[in-house]
Amino acid sequence: METLLHQLHRLKIDHCYDEFKKLIKEKRVFLDHAKGNFLKFKTILESIPDFTPSFTDLESRAITIGDKSDLNLEEYVLLEDKLKQLCPWRKGPFNFFGIQIDSEWQSWMKWERLKNHIGNLTGRRILDIGSSNGYYMFKMAADNPLMVLGVEPQSSFYFQYLTIQKLLCRDNVFCLPVPHDQLPKMNRYFDTVFCMGVLYHRKSPIQMLKDICDSMRPGGELVLENLIIDSKQNICLFPKDRYSKMRNIFFIPDLLAMESWLLRAGFTNIRCVDVTKTSVEEQRKTKWIHTETLKDFLDPHDPDKTVEGYPAPVRAIFIATAN
Repeated sequence: METLLHQLHRLKIDHCYDEFKKLIKEKRVFLDHAKGNFLKFKTILESIPDFTPSFTDLESRAITIGDKSDLNLEEYVLLEDKLKQLCPWRKGPFNFFGIQIDSEWQSWMKWERLKNHIGNLTGRRILDIGSSNGYYMFKMAADNPLMVLGVEPQSSFYFQYLTIQKLLCRDNVFCLPVPHDQLPKMNRYFDTVFCMGVLYHRKSPIQMLKDICDSMRPGGELVLENLIIDSKQNICLFPKDRYSKMRNIFFIPDLLAMESWLLRAGFTNIRCVDVTKTSVEEQRKTKWIHTETLKDFLDPHDPDKTVEGYPAPVRAIFIATAN
């Protein structure tokens, strides 16, 4: 966290530097006196030695750190055990010194769908909202951005990120264990913002989009991925109770409704670059998760519906420009 503060100072983010300094101090105290899952995962992280990989690869489907020959058998077994203790691994895949982490989501599929539609990330200031374990941030890092800042409040995902960063040591990738709305107001700062798989968890999606727009420089690029209803009637689904067994799902717009939200939030040049129904090839159970997954959320007699009877998950990627 202190490295992030140094980077922000170097990049002359004067208008909210003191707020960041206060936030980072608060989170440092919180982690120093961690309890519950934060203490559990912190203890796991601290028990992982500082291994030195012979190479790294951020561009393959599986983010790869080192080779099996870099570790002796005792080190390999220890690392594998610690990585298993950090389950569930939702995003990935990863390869740590020959240990293949077959994550629940084949996240490379989403990255392949969007990477040719976005601007060059070299030298850019990037925010990744809901960054999970950092899979996409490290993909972005391959293009040598000036800075990638992730926000991820979930304890296991945050400590997975710290574990990956401990091995990769990327000096332009950072993450804070906070939700997006706890970030200081970074007026007109970011060149690119990724918001993927987050907006449908918000009770006020348009306000969130406005806040994102305010944090971006004019002409900056938003990469938004969200659950949608695959229609163009300018309608929105608001689940009565749960959607795919999830309680924290609020508004699921159709394609035109999403465009309307983005327009009202201050974005222009809005285009939908991909619409994909989530498949059991992309999201499925592996030995690296211990919970239910997509097939458990669908009607066993009709895979086009959730167990609640709503349309099965479809996700769209939108690209938009900040005014």
